[in-house]
Amino acid sequence: MADAVVRVEKIWKDFGGVPVLKDVGLELHRGEILGIIGENGAGKSTLMKIMAGIYQPSSGRVVVEGKAERIDNPLVARRLGISLVPQEFNLIRDLPVYSNIFLGAELQKPTGLLDKAAMRKRSEELLASLNVTIDPESRIESLSAAQKQMVEISKALAFSSKVLIMDEPTTMLTKHEIGILFALVRKLRDEGMTIVYISHKLREVKDLCDRVVVLRDGELVLDSPTSEVSVLEMAQRMVGRELGSIFPPKVVPGPEVVFEARGVDVPGVLEGISFSLHKGEILGLAGLVGAGRTEVAETVLGLRKKSSGDFLRDGKVLELHEPADAVAAGISYLSEDRQGAGIVTGFSVLKNITLVSLGSYCKSLLRLIDKKTEKAKVNSYVDSFKIKTESLDKRLENLSGGNQQKVSLAKSIDTHPEVLIVDEPTRGVDVSAKHEIYMFINELASRGTSCILISSELEEIIGMSNRVVVMREGRIVGTLEGKDINEEEIMFHATGVHEEAAS
Repeated sequence: MADAVVRVEKIWKDFGGVPVLKDVGLELHRGEILGIIGENGAGKSTLMKIMAGIYQPSSGRVVVEGKAERIDNPLVARRLGISLVPQEFNLIRDLPVYSNIFLGAELQKPTGLLDKAAMRKRSEELLASLNVTIDPESRIESLSAAQKQMVEISKALAFSSKVLIMDEPTTMLTKHEIGILFALVRKLRDEGMTIVYISHKLREVKDLCDRVVVLRDGELVLDSPTSEVSVLEMAQRMVGRELGSIFPPKVVPGPEVVFEARGVDVPGVLEGISFSLHKGEILGLAGLVGAGRTEVAETVLGLRKKSSGDFLRDGKVLELHEPADAVAAGISYLSEDRQGAGIVTGFSVLKNITLVSLGSYCKSLLRLIDKKTEKAKVNSYVDSFKIKTESLDKRLENLSGGNQQKVSLAKSIDTHPEVLIVDEPTRGVDVSAKHEIYMFINELASRGTSCILISSELEEIIGMSNRVVVMREGRIVGTLEGKDINEEEIMFHATGVHEEAAS
């Protein structure tokens, strides 16, 4: 078509002889928002990485503005006007925001020296266009996950892109931030930019995108205007079968309290945090981004130092100074930052899953690893979680985001915890994999494992939790049970509406 700014033709991509993309052909039209959906491992990110120069196709070609191009690396893609906002943060923690935004394409003075003032000013303008307040001098390590996402988007917008590829951009954003992002995306589309929007949030795709493409097992199975396909149809085309209820029936927890927080303070972060967790209970921790939910988990792990208050296991005060203390106390944590703290992408599937629990596989007096037992256990996780990998020796960087998340969850439970804290457990995971993770968490609860579920998705909190603790500005502002566990009540507490009404 005349308005095709990029066209991929007969694209095949193999990894180790296993085809990930199979004869895929697709056009990106100028001035449209194209949604690309599919289960984890369907080939979505692989296709985008080919356009962005991160991967090379095994066969086929990419045509940009009517000319076949060899996109050898991301710099070539950028020169061609193709920018990628990755699903996992690709930022340097020790550098300030402005240095990350212009990394590899720094602005220079006529003398050849870096023009830091110009980069700071342009960074301010880009961040202001996203309606976020972030100091360009701030170091990346000091930012929240949502702020890091905004820096990634600014990084892509710093250059005159014709095509902007966004891989799961709203995973860590609040509703307010998502609204700002959607307004920006529509503005860019109206100015003639092509936006490729990869997401597992099908309602977002339906609301935002002009056209939707579905990939399944590396093949393109649907290319349609979003106005002509329902959310349910999208999901069914993704998985190739009828879908039932995504949430399992809730397990009734036992009466005994297995974990407590009593008056925990972290100066400037948490104030007076008190809650209880019952045996076999799934306790939801809800609130807006920045409310302090993840900070609670980090304090339990000893990553943040409390100034007062206690954590208790079975009524006994715990001394939690570092993550090893939590593991010894039967507490495990699935981090929200999968690649930052959850897994080691350069390690194999096997090494990641047994990373924390390796000592339990050392059976002999010489502390040698029982490889047979270790391998059998890891294989059981691969089967239980339906992790798509050709080998236990495959490096995690070659797995899809959803499969990486399953490996991270398997690692968290291989220590056999009695208390499991899961932070955004289905981040970047498709609808089918979400169901599998929900079923597994529910099964753990039925066996007596107690779970604290931290999630920005209210549907997830409501569908899974026996009780919900709502946080705002580092404090607990409400605890909900039964019929009170609904979106309206959670948001009233999270936004301070109830507090204002009571004052």
